[in-house]
Amino acid sequence: MRLYCLSSHPNKPCYVLRFKEIVMMLDCGLSAQTALNFLPLPLVPSSRLANLPAWMPQDTVDIQLEGELKECMGRVFVDSAPEFCPPLTNMIDFSEIDVILISNYSSMLALPFITENTGFRGVVYATEPTLQIGRLFLEELVEYIEQTPKRNQAKFWKDILHLLPSPLCDSFKPKTWRLLYKLSEVQSSLSRIKVVGYDEKLDVYGALKVTAVSSGYCLGSSNWVISSDYEKVAYVSGSSTLTTHPRPMDQTVLRNSNVLILTGLTQTPTANPDTMLGELCMAVAMTLRANGNVLIPCYPSGVVYDLFECLSSHLDNSSLSTIPMFFISPVADMSLGYSNILAEWLSNTKQNKVYLPEEPFPHGYLVKTGRLKHYKRIYSDGFSTDFRQPCVVFCGHPSLRFGDAVHFIEQWGNNPLHTVIFTEPDFPYLEALAPYQPLTMKSVHCPIDTSLNFTQANKLIRELKPSTLVVPQSYTIPPPNHAHRSELVIDQESRYVISIQRGEVVSLAVKRQMAKVSLCPTLADRINCSEVRSGICLATITAGLYVKDNQHKILELPDETPVVPKKRRLSKSEGESSSNSMRYEWGILDMDLFIRKLKQEGISDAKVEQNNSGYIIHLQEEDTLIQVEEKSTHIYCEAADTQLRLKLRNILMQCLSSF
Repeated sequence: MRLYCLSSHPNKPCYVLRFKEIVMMLDCGLSAQTALNFLPLPLVPSSRLANLPAWMPQDTVDIQLEGELKECMGRVFVDSAPEFCPPLTNMIDFSEIDVILISNYSSMLALPFITENTGFRGVVYATEPTLQIGRLFLEELVEYIEQTPKRNQAKFWKDILHLLPSPLCDSFKPKTWRLLYKLSEVQSSLSRIKVVGYDEKLDVYGALKVTAVSSGYCLGSSNWVISSDYEKVAYVSGSSTLTTHPRPMDQTVLRNSNVLILTGLTQTPTANPDTMLGELCMAVAMTLRANGNVLIPCYPSGVVYDLFECLSSHLDNSSLSTIPMFFISPVADMSLGYSNILAEWLSNTKQNKVYLPEEPFPHGYLVKTGRLKHYKRIYSDGFSTDFRQPCVVFCGHPSLRFGDAVHFIEQWGNNPLHTVIFTEPDFPYLEALAPYQPLTMKSVHCPIDTSLNFTQANKLIRELKPSTLVVPQSYTIPPPNHAHRSELVIDQESRYVISIQRGEVVSLAVKRQMAKVSLCPTLADRINCSEVRSGICLATITAGLYVKDNQHKILELPDETPVVPKKRRLSKSEGESSSNSMRYEWGILDMDLFIRKLKQEGISDAKVEQNNSGYIIHLQEEDTLIQVEEKSTHIYCEAADTQLRLKLRNILMQCLSSF
């Protein structure tokens, strides 16, 4: 069993598992942090961005490089459409992938890169919410990029990395970065997904069974159990034990696996989600009381649902219930709609509200009462009429490189009354704000990550008791910003731990020792067992072993006569054997007895040499070699000397135990 790591970001994982001749991809996350190296894409032309000074390396004049790089407050950015870092393509041929298992909607943004124009012919499995909300993420991302196209694509800067300032010079293989896919490719890739339910056992070409179980992280998020008849692999990605709106994490079937692959832990190990949520509510209230506006860059689903609920309640308690909230996204209406109809994937508390009847999420009530208004774009019909300040605006993208959030930062950036609050942990907030400097509006960092922290992960591992644990290498050392915090790592004591990083292939300690075989009923009826020891019975059968579609079957032979190659005729001694007189030899060859038997048959010139694997017997007059190993014996002689070969075989068989 081999595991390939195709991604550098533990929270945007992409692994490939080779197990029992099946090639299986585990998630296909897309790292968007590379977009931070590019200038924002404003919805309307920005004179500030257009007038940023061009940057060129010292003592270098390269006409091709002109216009590709610009400088903002000492930081150099690429002036081009943003590029993304897809999973590695040179480690494995995507056309060989049989199955892709998707854990949650945030781990499937690279799916079009995997399935389209690569020869991929496999199957993709995901839950209904993962498919539907993942579709929203993909479509929103494509629309954000396509609504503000760039005329030229910058590429020559990648040839002079050594001349560029940090962090551009530290970019990891920027020539492998790619422009985003098209909407047609998104639709084609999504059409390959087969929807599965929790605890549904799926057959993978007869070799493996895969099962999705709730991970508790977001709507429809899954952990996966991959099992054969005698081996089990658990893949745990993006899980949470906190009580939020998704169905709670199911740990039962993950226990006692041969291998546990763990990834997707919290990106903010020192930040408590409840504390961050409290700080966010306080920051919003303070800004609104000062007559300022609040911008919260967000994704179209996930934590934003909890923000609607908690923030509206806090504003009510703070006598700010008249403050409007705006949710702006190309998929805002579909996101709000889907969240209220996916009841079976919600926690019990949310499910119970469905049957009252009552909408499971408060945002349904907020929309009806006009507290929360949603629009596809800032230039949608009705937005300019409904928009009033002070207000709270939820919109994307959290990187602040594209989407409606770019417009609000440009509009409000010079006013210290306004505040931008970062809740998504995917992007360092100072990096996100870098191309907008100097910025006078306040910025607040309240990252809310409900994924497992290291304490919770270590507790989970102790309860699951895997034989082998596989984790990203970054989980084995403290985070760079907290190098002294030795508790912010995965415990590596008392278990076998394998660390893996981008571009690595590791062998997993799972050896196939047994396989399940079905026995033909007719043969089973004729079995006559003999008790060889108290409680142990043995029986012998003569039959054929057939392997098809990874299923092993023992069936009756179509002809009781032993099968012999057509190139030679059966000798009398060979033809005498039949299934009724079959002998089964076993045990280790007694070398002294074998030499004595040879002498009794007139072969007295045998020379025996011992080596690491066994013995080599040289019959000089017969020009024959006999190689004896622990589990096999080979006779090398003239092909035409059939009688000598049969004679030697019979002598050897006499020296073995049989029944």
